[in-house]
Amino acid sequence: MFWTPELAQYLEDAPWPATKEELIDYANRSGCPQQVIDNLYELDDTDELIEGIEDLWPEYEDISSEEYFYNDDEEEQYF
Repeated sequence: MFWTPELAQYLEDAPWPATKEELIDYANRSGCPQQVIDNLYELDDTDELIEGIEDLWPEYEDISSEEYFYNDDEEEQYF
């Protein structure tokens, strides 16, 4: 399972808390990239609720969107 900030971003609006199956259903319905769906399928089969993306990728809460996401507006300010 490999997460990046860009992949994790697709699950920010998921219906948390959710089961593995609910997240897979959400990912399929919302058009998430196949890598997100593959990552979800790799989760352990359990009925336990997943509270948020931090449960899937603990480092996610430490990541600032300014550090990892390109912002077109920032580039325009310098020209």
